[in-house]
Amino acid sequence: MDKFIELSARILLGFIFLMAGINKIGAGYAGTAGYMDSVGVPGELLPLVIILEIAGGLMVIAGFKIKWAAYALAAFTLVAGAIFHTDFANQMQSIMFMKNLAISGGLLLLAVHGAGELSLDRKRFK
Repeated sequence: MDKFIELSARILLGFIFLMAGINKIGAGYAGTAGYMDSVGVPGELLPLVIILEIAGGLMVIAGFKIKWAAYALAAFTLVAGAIFHTDFANQMQSIMFMKNLAISGGLLLLAVHGAGELSLDRKRFK
């Protein structure tokens, strides 16, 4: 049963990033770039954010190069929380910051313990 729980956990963690990246493409692009600019982050970085979120999310889901993907997404999530969600007087922003901490913690555990049996990383070594 553990192998299915590991797979489910990877899908849940990776899906957040996959959908966030996809939702920034198209109609969401200009709004996201504008929001980034409004807090001092160059909107020109948005394509890199989209690539990281989509590629990293897929890598976590598949369990491929999991240490790299999990560390990169954990760092990205902590930095994003520190930049975009530190208005602690705003309850929603405080919740979003705590969400980022929790996701980063899950990703760090994944990096340390590996992707599990049902992963491309495990299949490559058998």
